[in-house]
Amino acid sequence: MSYPNSEEDNNQPNEEQISAQKDIMLKQILSADARLRLNNVKMVKPELANLVENYLLGLAAQGKAQGQITDEQLKQILMSAQQPKKDFKINRI
Repeated sequence: MSYPNSEEDNNQPNEEQISAQKDIMLKQILSADARLRLNNVKMVKPELANLVENYLLGLAAQGKAQGQITDEQLKQILMSAQQPKKDFKINRI
């Protein structure tokens, strides 16, 4: 008796393996301070952190990440990745 999807599960990496590979690559790309900042951002804004992680992994895959990314460089990437806040001004008459 075979279980459904048992063969497919063995061939495809699961989410834990993907996450582990992602962490290993990010450790190579980011300095210690930048990794700490990204982890802090991940706790507050996980969708922003995922967006930046994917961007950084894309840079590394294309070979455009030269050396380790510092905390200051990561700050600039985070600022550019954030959506601008909309300001509302209410005038009372």
